[in-house]
Amino acid sequence: MNHNYKYIVIEGNIGAGKTSLAQKIAESYNARLILEKFADNPFLPRFYKDPERFSFPLELSFLADRYMQLKNEIGNMDIFSPFTVADFYFMKSIVFASATLESDEFKLYRQLFNIIYQSLPRPDLYVYLHVDPSRLLQNIDIRGRDYEKSIDEEYLLKIQRSYFSWFRQNPDNAYLIIDASNIDFVHNERDYEKVTDVIFGQSHEQGMNRTIL
Repeated sequence: MNHNYKYIVIEGNIGAGKTSLAQKIAESYNARLILEKFADNPFLPRFYKDPERFSFPLELSFLADRYMQLKNEIGNMDIFSPFTVADFYFMKSIVFASATLESDEFKLYRQLFNIIYQSLPRPDLYVYLHVDPSRLLQNIDIRGRDYEKSIDEEYLLKIQRSYFSWFRQNPDNAYLIIDASNIDFVHNERDYEKVTDVIFGQSHEQGMNRTIL
């Protein structure tokens, strides 16, 4: 295990398995777990029904919620845990906003994001789970959230492009991009071990580090 990591973030598109992987890592390594609290967001079901009307209030509410959660939880790191693993980071706000907001709204949103972003500590490693949109749609269908039924491949591709745009624009961070389209780390223990071997058994430099499993 790489003991240099104190704070790892699992990122990825909708349905990529971020939460499942973060939970399994926390259990395996006795790590502190931070999960995004989004289920109670009142704008999310409305957004999927009417994106044009509710995209801006949705993204603003996520911006505020993610900041408050990370500020409170990262500020109280557990000294008895070897590291912290989270299934989201604050940059997720700008990734999704750039895919959903109109240009004038996004300019305002980005100003607010940049002010807040500077005050938060950076993860030691971003793990990005790259999964084909067709597989993502299958995963979304399996978990059966009613408000996600309207998600289509075009929207998922927008989110994917937005993530990679962020990675390119912020090369000072260390990104581990794992192509997980052909594995099942949730139900297959050998696949899970492949993922953890890459995360903890290898060193990852600044910029994008890619691997296909």
